[in-house]
Amino acid sequence: MSRLDSFIRRLKAQRVCLNLAAELVRGLDGPVLELGLGNGRTYDHLRQLFPERNIFVCERHLAAHPGCIPPSKFLLLGDMRETLPAARAWLVGQVALAHLDPGSGDVTASQALAAALAPLILPLLRPGAVLVSEPAIDCPRLAALALPEGVMPGRYHLYRRISCRSSA
Repeated sequence: MSRLDSFIRRLKAQRVCLNLAAELVRGLDGPVLELGLGNGRTYDHLRQLFPERNIFVCERHLAAHPGCIPPSKFLLLGDMRETLPAARAWLVGQVALAHLDPGSGDVTASQALAAALAPLILPLLRPGAVLVSEPAIDCPRLAALALPEGVMPGRYHLYRRISCRSSA
């Protein structure tokens, strides 16, 4: 398969997973968390799916299309390993949907980043929240969900935050 075909398949999987996740959290209050803005395509899609919700975005450096940059009060600039712990102060246990797409193209680096970020993302998710992630995440408090029809296993991942007594 060409890199172009692989890219198109990844974007299609991303879109259908986000659309399903939006349905899964429709009755769940809370903001959306976009982990990695990139050029802003996914953020723009999330704005369409959740016009009534606050969408917080974590990004190391702004390089998005000018029309796809969130308001500064919703933008957490810097390394996510530093910005996510700071976000706990106002987002702990509130996020209804989070999306992680490192977009590096380096599978090993994406897996390492997902492993480092999982313990930082988890406390922000409310019970029942959905995490949509390109890299797989191994976490006992996340239950894997069935992928939408047409999404190849391993291409994208959906998880539900399992309810528990602690806030972690």
